[in-house]
Amino acid sequence: MNPSTATLLVKIGGYASIGWLIFHLLFWRLFDWRAELKRLSYLNSGVMQVLNLCLSFIFLLFAFVSLWHTQELLTAGIGRTVAVGIGLFWFFRFILQPMFWGTSLSSVFFAFLFVLMSACYLAPWTLL
Repeated sequence: MNPSTATLLVKIGGYASIGWLIFHLLFWRLFDWRAELKRLSYLNSGVMQVLNLCLSFIFLLFAFVSLWHTQELLTAGIGRTVAVGIGLFWFFRFILQPMFWGTSLSSVFFAFLFVLMSACYLAPWTLL
């Protein structure tokens, strides 16, 4: 793979991670969590919110590393390991999608996005 293509893929992954960050921070509003989470126990409601905030932090970290340390992700040993880890994170998310959300049109759409995210990080690693 052309190094500039690999760089572009990682940068796309970084900008997309900002999109996932914003999406997850909007969960309270998008999914009416104020009302919906009241149906859960106090503990489960807290777990959902903490996991979502921690996942949001992970997306911020993915974006930062992808946009400010692109070359290290593509060339350095630890950077390539991190890139593969990010790619496997998204591939694992792709695998989980139909297990928990079925195969509706929206679920397939999100699964497609997860595969694209995975490709942004695994394609450069496998083809450089």
